[in-house]
Amino acid sequence: MYTCVCITGPVYDPSRVILQPVSHLVQFCYRLLSRSDDNVLFVLLCRPSPQVIFVSSDFHLVAPDGMKYTQPSITQGRTDVVSVTPWLAPVVWEETFNEKLLDSIYMKKNISVVATVFAVGKYIMFLKDFLETAEQFFFVGFRVSIYVFTDRPNDVPHVKMAEGRQLNVLPVPSSNRWQEISARRMELIQKLIEEKLINKADYIFCLDVDSKFHGRWGTESLGGLVAVIHPGYYRDDRSRFPYERRPISRAFVAPGDGDFYYCGGAFGGLIQEVHQLAKTCRKNFEDDAKEGIEAAWQEESHLNRYMWTNKPSKILSPEYLWQDFKARNPEIKIIRFSGVVKNYAAIRPN
Repeated sequence: MYTCVCITGPVYDPSRVILQPVSHLVQFCYRLLSRSDDNVLFVLLCRPSPQVIFVSSDFHLVAPDGMKYTQPSITQGRTDVVSVTPWLAPVVWEETFNEKLLDSIYMKKNISVVATVFAVGKYIMFLKDFLETAEQFFFVGFRVSIYVFTDRPNDVPHVKMAEGRQLNVLPVPSSNRWQEISARRMELIQKLIEEKLINKADYIFCLDVDSKFHGRWGTESLGGLVAVIHPGYYRDDRSRFPYERRPISRAFVAPGDGDFYYCGGAFGGLIQEVHQLAKTCRKNFEDDAKEGIEAAWQEESHLNRYMWTNKPSKILSPEYLWQDFKARNPEIKIIRFSGVVKNYAAIRPN
Protein backbone atom coordinates (compact mmCIF):
# COMPACT_ATOMS: atom_id res chain seq x y z
CA MET A 1 0.00 0.00 0.00
CA TYR A 2 1.16 3.54 -0.72
CA THR A 3 0.35 6.77 1.06
CA CYS A 4 0.56 9.70 -1.36
CA VAL A 5 1.70 13.14 -0.22
CA CYS A 6 1.59 16.10 -2.62
CA ILE A 7 3.98 18.99 -1.95
CA THR A 8 3.91 22.19 -3.96
CA GLY A 9 7.31 23.67 -4.63
CA PRO A 10 9.33 26.18 -6.67
CA VAL A 11 10.57 25.81 -10.21
CA TYR A 12 12.46 22.54 -10.47
CA ASP A 13 16.18 22.91 -10.98
CA PRO A 14 17.51 19.76 -12.72
CA SER A 15 21.00 20.51 -11.45
CA ARG A 16 19.81 19.87 -7.86
CA VAL A 17 18.25 16.63 -6.67
CA ILE A 18 15.84 18.31 -4.25
CA LEU A 19 15.80 21.64 -2.44
CA GLN A 20 16.91 21.27 1.16
CA PRO A 21 13.71 22.64 2.79
CA VAL A 22 11.62 20.24 0.73
CA SER A 23 13.92 17.38 1.70
CA HIS A 24 13.34 18.17 5.38
CA LEU A 25 9.59 18.33 4.76
CA VAL A 26 9.62 14.95 3.04
CA GLN A 27 11.43 13.36 5.96
CA PHE A 28 9.12 15.03 8.48
CA CYS A 29 6.00 13.85 6.64
CA TYR A 30 7.45 10.37 6.36
CA ARG A 31 8.03 10.16 10.11
CA LEU A 32 4.43 11.23 10.72
CA LEU A 33 2.68 9.14 8.09
CA SER A 34 4.66 5.98 7.54
CA ARG A 35 3.88 2.66 9.15
CA SER A 36 6.14 -0.32 9.14
CA ASP A 37 4.03 -2.06 6.49
CA ASP A 38 3.41 0.94 4.24
CA ASN A 39 5.35 2.83 1.62
CA VAL A 40 5.07 6.57 1.20
CA LEU A 41 4.92 8.20 -2.23
CA PHE A 42 5.81 11.89 -2.29
CA VAL A 43 4.84 13.94 -5.33
CA LEU A 44 6.60 17.32 -5.55
CA LEU A 45 4.36 19.58 -7.63
CA CYS A 46 6.72 22.02 -9.31
CA ARG A 47 7.42 23.47 -12.73
CA PRO A 48 8.11 22.38 -15.37
CA SER A 49 7.16 18.84 -14.30
CA PRO A 50 6.17 17.03 -11.09
CA GLN A 51 8.89 15.11 -9.30
CA VAL A 52 8.15 11.78 -7.64
CA ILE A 53 10.13 10.68 -4.62
CA PHE A 54 9.75 7.17 -3.22
CA VAL A 55 10.54 6.69 0.46
CA SER A 56 10.14 3.07 1.47
CA SER A 57 9.52 2.01 5.03
CA ASP A 58 11.46 -1.16 4.32
CA PHE A 59 14.90 -0.71 5.80
CA HIS A 60 17.58 -0.05 3.22
CA LEU A 61 20.29 -2.35 4.50
CA VAL A 62 23.72 -1.63 3.07
CA ALA A 63 26.58 -3.92 4.08
CA PRO A 64 30.17 -2.67 3.99
CA ASP A 65 32.13 -3.57 0.90
CA GLY A 66 34.48 -6.48 1.37
CA MET A 67 32.95 -7.78 4.59
CA LYS A 68 33.38 -11.54 4.96
CA TYR A 69 30.96 -13.74 6.87
CA THR A 70 29.69 -17.31 6.84
CA GLN A 71 27.39 -18.11 3.95
CA PRO A 72 23.76 -18.21 5.14
CA SER A 73 21.72 -21.33 4.44
CA ILE A 74 18.16 -21.47 3.18
CA THR A 75 17.75 -25.14 4.11
CA GLN A 76 19.55 -25.43 7.44
CA GLY A 77 18.97 -23.71 10.74
CA ARG A 78 17.12 -24.08 13.99
CA THR A 79 14.32 -26.62 13.89
CA ASP A 80 13.25 -26.45 17.55
CA VAL A 81 11.56 -23.04 17.31
CA VAL A 82 9.46 -21.00 14.90
CA SER A 83 11.34 -18.03 13.48
CA VAL A 84 8.59 -16.35 11.44
CA THR A 85 4.96 -15.47 12.20
CA PRO A 86 1.95 -16.10 9.93
CA TRP A 87 2.17 -12.43 8.87
CA LEU A 88 5.86 -12.96 8.01
CA ALA A 89 7.40 -11.01 10.88
CA PRO A 90 10.71 -12.50 12.04
CA VAL A 91 10.95 -14.02 15.51
CA VAL A 92 14.45 -13.44 16.85
CA TRP A 93 16.21 -16.34 18.57
CA GLU A 94 19.86 -17.11 19.18
CA GLU A 95 21.49 -18.58 16.03
CA THR A 96 19.03 -16.86 13.67
CA PHE A 97 21.12 -13.77 12.90
CA ASN A 98 24.67 -12.59 12.28
CA GLU A 99 25.42 -9.90 14.84
CA LYS A 100 28.61 -8.63 13.17
CA LEU A 101 26.83 -8.20 9.85
CA LEU A 102 23.87 -6.41 11.44
CA ASP A 103 26.08 -4.12 13.52
CA SER A 104 28.13 -3.15 10.47
CA ILE A 105 24.95 -2.25 8.57
CA TYR A 106 23.43 -0.12 11.33
CA MET A 107 26.72 1.48 12.32
CA LYS A 108 26.77 3.13 8.88
CA LYS A 109 23.30 4.53 9.55
CA ASN A 110 24.53 6.23 12.75
CA ILE A 111 21.29 5.33 14.53
CA SER A 112 20.23 6.71 17.90
CA VAL A 113 18.51 4.40 20.40
CA VAL A 114 16.50 5.43 23.46
CA ALA A 115 15.60 3.26 26.45
CA THR A 116 13.01 4.27 29.04
CA VAL A 117 12.77 2.86 32.54
CA PHE A 118 10.57 3.67 35.54
CA ALA A 119 12.22 3.64 38.98
CA VAL A 120 9.43 4.84 41.25
CA GLY A 121 9.36 4.28 45.00
CA LYS A 122 11.36 1.31 46.21
CA TYR A 123 11.96 0.18 42.63
CA ILE A 124 14.90 2.59 42.67
CA MET A 125 16.86 -0.26 44.28
CA PHE A 126 16.99 -2.09 40.94
CA LEU A 127 18.29 0.84 38.89
CA LYS A 128 22.02 0.41 39.52
CA ASP A 129 22.10 -3.17 38.23
CA PHE A 130 19.92 -2.21 35.29
CA LEU A 131 22.21 0.65 34.25
CA GLU A 132 25.47 -1.22 34.82
CA THR A 133 24.38 -4.26 32.84
CA ALA A 134 22.92 -2.05 30.09
CA GLU A 135 26.40 -0.59 29.66
CA GLN A 136 27.74 -4.10 29.15
CA PHE A 137 25.10 -5.48 26.79
CA PHE A 138 22.54 -2.98 25.43
CA PHE A 139 23.47 -1.61 21.98
CA VAL A 140 27.15 -1.47 22.84
CA GLY A 141 29.02 0.83 20.47
CA PHE A 142 25.92 2.79 19.43
CA ARG A 143 24.48 6.13 20.49
CA VAL A 144 22.18 5.41 23.42
CA SER A 145 20.13 7.69 25.68
CA ILE A 146 18.49 6.21 28.78
CA TYR A 147 15.60 8.12 30.34
CA VAL A 148 14.84 7.31 33.97
CA PHE A 149 11.45 8.34 35.33
CA THR A 150 11.66 8.50 39.12
CA ASP A 151 10.21 10.19 42.20
CA ARG A 152 13.62 9.90 43.87
CA PRO A 153 16.03 11.72 41.55
CA ASN A 154 18.59 12.23 44.33
CA ASP A 155 18.90 8.46 44.71
CA VAL A 156 19.75 7.75 41.07
CA PRO A 157 23.14 5.99 41.17
CA HIS A 158 26.15 7.32 39.34
CA VAL A 159 27.11 4.86 36.62
CA LYS A 160 29.99 5.59 34.28
CA MET A 161 28.75 5.54 30.70
CA ALA A 162 30.73 5.11 27.52
CA GLU A 163 31.20 7.88 24.99
CA GLY A 164 28.03 8.52 23.02
CA ARG A 165 25.81 7.21 25.80
CA GLN A 166 23.92 9.38 28.28
CA LEU A 167 21.58 9.16 31.27
CA ASN A 168 18.64 11.53 31.64
CA VAL A 169 16.61 11.74 34.86
CA LEU A 170 12.97 12.88 34.65
CA PRO A 171 11.17 13.52 37.98
CA VAL A 172 7.62 12.13 38.33
CA PRO A 173 5.16 12.14 41.26
CA SER A 174 4.96 9.28 43.74
CA SER A 175 1.89 7.05 43.92
CA ASN A 176 0.14 4.99 46.57
CA ARG A 177 -0.89 2.31 44.05
CA TRP A 178 1.50 0.39 41.81
CA GLN A 179 -1.35 0.07 39.32
CA GLU A 180 -1.35 3.86 38.87
CA ILE A 181 2.40 3.86 38.30
CA SER A 182 1.93 1.18 35.68
CA ALA A 183 -0.97 3.03 34.08
CA ARG A 184 0.92 6.31 33.66
CA ARG A 185 3.75 4.73 31.69
CA MET A 186 2.01 5.12 28.33
CA GLU A 187 1.19 8.77 29.03
CA LEU A 188 4.77 9.58 30.02
CA ILE A 189 6.26 7.70 27.07
CA GLN A 190 3.93 9.56 24.70
CA LYS A 191 4.90 12.94 26.16
CA LEU A 192 8.61 12.09 26.15
CA ILE A 193 8.47 11.28 22.44
CA GLU A 194 6.48 14.41 21.60
CA GLU A 195 8.60 16.78 23.68
CA LYS A 196 12.12 15.40 23.30
CA LEU A 197 12.52 12.61 20.77
CA ILE A 198 10.72 13.35 17.49
CA ASN A 199 13.34 13.91 14.78
CA LYS A 200 16.10 13.41 17.38
CA ALA A 201 16.11 9.63 17.89
CA ASP A 202 15.39 6.65 15.67
CA TYR A 203 14.35 3.81 17.97
CA ILE A 204 13.00 3.45 21.49
CA PHE A 205 12.70 0.49 23.86
CA CYS A 206 10.56 0.67 26.99
CA LEU A 207 11.92 -1.67 29.65
CA ASP A 208 11.24 -2.76 33.25
CA VAL A 209 13.75 -1.53 35.83
CA ASP A 210 13.53 -4.68 37.98
CA SER A 211 15.49 -6.55 35.34
CA LYS A 212 19.12 -7.10 34.34
CA PHE A 213 20.93 -7.69 31.08
CA HIS A 214 22.85 -10.96 30.85
CA GLY A 215 23.68 -11.03 27.16
CA ARG A 216 23.69 -9.01 23.97
CA TRP A 217 20.63 -6.92 23.10
CA GLY A 218 21.46 -5.11 19.88
CA THR A 219 20.66 -4.37 16.26
CA GLU A 220 18.94 -7.72 15.73
CA SER A 221 16.05 -6.28 17.80
CA LEU A 222 15.39 -3.28 15.53
CA GLY A 223 12.11 -3.06 13.68
CA GLY A 224 9.03 -0.95 13.10
CA LEU A 225 6.90 -2.19 15.99
CA VAL A 226 8.77 -4.66 18.20
CA ALA A 227 7.14 -6.98 20.74
CA VAL A 228 8.64 -9.44 23.22
CA ILE A 229 7.03 -12.83 23.85
CA HIS A 230 6.11 -13.28 27.52
CA PRO A 231 8.20 -16.10 29.04
CA GLY A 232 5.32 -17.35 31.17
CA TYR A 233 2.94 -18.18 28.33
CA TYR A 234 4.93 -18.84 25.15
CA ARG A 235 4.26 -22.59 25.27
CA ASP A 236 0.57 -22.21 26.15
CA ASP A 237 -2.61 -22.29 24.13
CA ARG A 238 -4.14 -18.83 23.64
CA SER A 239 -7.06 -19.83 25.87
CA ARG A 240 -4.68 -19.56 28.83
CA PHE A 241 -3.34 -16.10 27.99
CA PRO A 242 -4.29 -13.54 30.67
CA TYR A 243 -5.91 -11.14 28.21
CA GLU A 244 -8.62 -8.77 29.37
CA ARG A 245 -11.73 -10.88 28.77
CA ARG A 246 -14.49 -8.42 29.75
CA PRO A 247 -16.13 -6.89 26.64
CA ILE A 248 -16.77 -3.65 28.55
CA SER A 249 -13.03 -2.85 28.48
CA ARG A 250 -11.26 -1.38 25.47
CA ALA A 251 -8.49 -3.89 26.14
CA PHE A 252 -10.89 -6.77 25.45
CA VAL A 253 -9.58 -9.70 23.43
CA ALA A 254 -12.30 -12.18 22.54
CA PRO A 255 -11.96 -15.93 23.24
CA GLY A 256 -10.37 -17.55 20.22
CA ASP A 257 -8.49 -14.36 19.32
CA GLY A 258 -4.87 -13.44 19.95
CA ASP A 259 -1.55 -14.49 18.47
CA PHE A 260 0.91 -14.47 21.37
CA TYR A 261 0.99 -12.94 24.83
CA TYR A 262 3.40 -10.01 24.83
CA CYS A 263 5.34 -8.47 27.72
CA GLY A 264 4.44 -5.07 29.04
CA GLY A 265 7.94 -4.94 30.48
CA ALA A 266 9.75 -4.80 27.13
CA PHE A 267 8.56 -3.39 23.83
CA GLY A 268 9.79 -0.86 21.31
CA GLY A 269 10.53 0.01 17.72
CA LEU A 270 10.67 3.12 15.59
CA ILE A 271 9.88 6.33 17.45
CA GLN A 272 6.74 7.01 15.41
CA GLU A 273 5.43 3.46 15.90
CA VAL A 274 5.88 3.49 19.66
CA HIS A 275 4.33 6.95 19.83
CA GLN A 276 1.20 5.65 18.10
CA LEU A 277 1.07 2.64 20.44
CA ALA A 278 1.52 4.76 23.57
CA LYS A 279 -1.02 7.36 22.44
CA THR A 280 -3.64 4.73 21.62
CA CYS A 281 -3.12 2.68 24.78
CA ARG A 282 -3.20 5.81 26.93
CA LYS A 283 -6.50 6.97 25.40
CA ASN A 284 -8.08 3.54 25.79
CA PHE A 285 -6.90 3.29 29.38
CA GLU A 286 -8.23 6.74 30.23
CA ASP A 287 -11.56 6.10 28.49
CA ASP A 288 -11.90 2.88 30.50
CA ALA A 289 -11.08 4.74 33.71
CA LYS A 290 -13.85 7.27 33.06
CA GLU A 291 -16.25 4.34 33.14
CA GLY A 292 -14.71 2.82 36.27
CA ILE A 293 -12.90 0.05 34.39
CA GLU A 294 -9.33 -1.08 34.98
CA ALA A 295 -7.99 -3.76 32.64
CA ALA A 296 -6.72 -6.98 34.19
CA TRP A 297 -3.03 -6.14 33.72
CA GLN A 298 -3.23 -2.39 33.17
CA GLU A 299 -1.05 -1.18 30.30
CA GLU A 300 0.04 -4.73 29.43
CA SER A 301 -3.58 -5.63 28.66
CA HIS A 302 -3.98 -2.58 26.45
CA LEU A 303 -0.65 -3.29 24.73
CA ASN A 304 -1.76 -6.84 23.91
CA ARG A 305 -5.05 -5.57 22.53
CA TYR A 306 -3.22 -3.01 20.38
CA MET A 307 -0.82 -5.63 19.00
CA TRP A 308 -3.63 -8.03 18.18
CA THR A 309 -4.83 -5.50 15.59
CA ASN A 310 -1.53 -3.74 14.83
CA LYS A 311 0.76 -6.68 14.20
CA PRO A 312 4.39 -6.27 15.32
CA SER A 313 6.86 -6.18 12.45
CA LYS A 314 9.44 -7.98 14.57
CA ILE A 315 9.04 -10.26 17.59
CA LEU A 316 11.73 -11.01 20.13
CA SER A 317 11.78 -14.44 21.70
CA PRO A 318 11.61 -14.94 25.49
CA GLU A 319 15.41 -14.63 25.52
CA TYR A 320 14.71 -10.89 25.66
CA LEU A 321 12.74 -10.97 28.91
CA TRP A 322 13.12 -14.17 30.88
CA GLN A 323 12.29 -14.60 34.59
CA ASP A 324 15.07 -15.42 37.04
CA PHE A 325 12.86 -17.78 39.06
CA LYS A 326 12.20 -19.96 35.98
CA ALA A 327 14.41 -22.83 34.92
CA ARG A 328 15.75 -22.36 31.39
CA ASN A 329 13.89 -24.45 28.82
CA PRO A 330 15.95 -26.31 26.17
CA GLU A 331 15.08 -23.85 23.37
CA ILE A 332 16.37 -20.92 25.44
CA LYS A 333 20.04 -21.03 24.44
CA ILE A 334 20.83 -17.64 26.00
CA ILE A 335 19.14 -15.27 28.44
CA ARG A 336 19.67 -11.69 27.32
CA PHE A 337 17.41 -9.79 29.72
CA SER A 338 15.61 -11.13 32.75
CA GLY A 339 13.35 -10.02 35.58
CA VAL A 340 15.05 -10.44 38.95
CA VAL A 341 13.58 -12.39 41.87
CA LYS A 342 11.86 -9.99 44.27
CA ASN A 343 9.37 -9.73 47.11
CA TYR A 344 6.47 -7.71 45.68
CA ALA A 345 4.97 -7.14 49.12
CA ALA A 346 8.16 -5.34 50.17
CA ILE A 347 8.56 -3.07 47.17
CA ARG A 348 5.05 -2.20 46.00
CA PRO A 349 3.13 0.61 47.75
CA ASN A 350 -0.05 -1.49 48.00
